[in-house]
Amino acid sequence: MSASPGSSNPEYVTARVRSRRSALFSDDDYRKLVRMGPAEIARFMEESEYEREINALGARHSGVDLIEYALNRNLAKHFNDLLAWADGRLYDLIARYLRKFDAWNVKTVLRGIYSGADRESVETDLIRAGELDDRLLDRLLDAGSIEEAIDLLDRTMFADPLRAAFDDYEDSGVLVPLENAIDRVFYEQLLSGLVVSEATETYREFLQAEIDFRNARNALRLARSGADVDPSEYFIEGGRLFTAGQLNALASNVDELVATIRESTYGDDLDDALDEFEAANSLISLERALDAALLEYSDRLGFVHPLSVAPVISYILAKEREVDNIRAIARGREAGLSEEEIEEELVIL
Repeated sequence: MSASPGSSNPEYVTARVRSRRSALFSDDDYRKLVRMGPAEIARFMEESEYEREINALGARHSGVDLIEYALNRNLAKHFNDLLAWADGRLYDLIARYLRKFDAWNVKTVLRGIYSGADRESVETDLIRAGELDDRLLDRLLDAGSIEEAIDLLDRTMFADPLRAAFDDYEDSGVLVPLENAIDRVFYEQLLSGLVVSEATETYREFLQAEIDFRNARNALRLARSGADVDPSEYFIEGGRLFTAGQLNALASNVDELVATIRESTYGDDLDDALDEFEAANSLISLERALDAALLEYSDRLGFVHPLSVAPVISYILAKEREVDNIRAIARGREAGLSEEEIEEELVIL
């Protein structure tokens, strides 16, 4: 991904994004989908802006597979459109953020190798919207081992962190060290070399919030699990809410951790989520609430700074939410979950 170093064009991109955002599914749409089977969901999507993908893939796939391939292809199309529209600094900021799908794809491939999943089921979950090209992704899908996959990533930002984490992976026998390495390098590159100016300040503010929410989630998971692990291994630099030392101290005490989040700058955003977490003791509901709070936070930044990258990031998150919700509904229906169980999996604002 590269763009000529010309000036940014936020007015044009923001207008296009506003139009795309208006076509996203509503919460009422999700409530309708929850009552449908996979074939009905695919038909509903065919009457929406997913029509092209459903029609193109319908001859080869059906049911949940058709829905998932259509969702991922549509997501990649929309995010590649963002890059086609943007110029200069705006392009570079969007391109940095879309590397989250490179991180997603590398983790997806490693999980597939680790679990012995077949190539097609791993490919279904890939989202081809980052910088890793189709040729490399196809070679990764054919990799026979974790080590081979890491070697294939040699010219990417993931190779050195993955090699550094490989011994921990072999010692522990779980993917956590490798997945942490991928997440950390993604967030580090987002903020590294970022020249903070009026135009990029909202970008940094949003990224700091995303890192804070990720650290809060990891800390709560650790506190809940009681596992004997070093919390600093899960810590991502760049946020404002915790230092590595604070996270170490708090990860063994859920009450203190919740109190720290309540007293932070995000307290008002997360109050209801934390109430629900304490009442129901449900980490899943808190994680859904964190996702919703981050989306609302990005919406506010986009509203306050309409000619920054914030409305674009807000749209990216909203589009991801749509895809994640539709996928959760389709998988839940296929698995025979009740409507109530499926709704608990959704991020609804």
